[in-house]
Amino acid sequence: MHFNNTLRGASYGMIMVIIIWQLLAWLLKLPIIPEPLAVLVNLGQIFADKISTHLWYSLGRIIMGLAIAVIIGVPTGFLMGYFEKIDKVLSPLVYFTYPIPKIALLPIIMLLFGLGEASKLIMIVLIVIFQIIITSRDAVKAIPQEVFRSLQSLGAGKRHMFTEIIIPASMGEVLTSARLALGTAISILFFTETFGTEFGMGYFIMDAWMRVNYLDMYGGIVVLSLMGFVLFTMVDMIERKFSAWR
Repeated sequence: MHFNNTLRGASYGMIMVIIIWQLLAWLLKLPIIPEPLAVLVNLGQIFADKISTHLWYSLGRIIMGLAIAVIIGVPTGFLMGYFEKIDKVLSPLVYFTYPIPKIALLPIIMLLFGLGEASKLIMIVLIVIFQIIITSRDAVKAIPQEVFRSLQSLGAGKRHMFTEIIIPASMGEVLTSARLALGTAISILFFTETFGTEFGMGYFIMDAWMRVNYLDMYGGIVVLSLMGFVLFTMVDMIERKFSAWR
């Protein structure tokens, strides 16, 4: 039922965007705003030969970056939330570095790690990981202490605290933060793919713009948007699976 509602809402939103897009194309009559039908027809013609390879590169980068951020960020946040000493040591570092605009670090990252895949993955991880750490920590801190004491009274150790209480109770908030950070991560991916690569949706869109091929450019934007929507929906489905009790 929830998936059907999501699909219905997405379909409604897509129809509204197409209507507004078509109206703008009719009113402005500029080459830079082609009609949506022309873009979709062109997209069907070029997807297999031109776009599919770029899509797989971008998809691989965003999934890998998000996975690394979750693998590192979630345990770190859980430890900070459960152990006061760890929180006192790491919180000042997290709060000092979190407000720094990560895009400003791109030149440094590229100088240190080159223009290849490593720098792109590192930028995605930097964008996502801080939000995941803070959300994971706060989710653990929000669990009432009575819950921990009840399990302790039954003789449970720290491992059981994590497996029986912390992970089930916090995973919903963690996945929500990952879903919200996904949009920003895709924006950063687009920006990084304009440097030092010949593959990726960012490269494809900017290359089409430089060639004044607006049909290809808009087709790339449509594909990138759909990629973001699919990933967003997948995280939403994972959240419902692991947090069905909510």
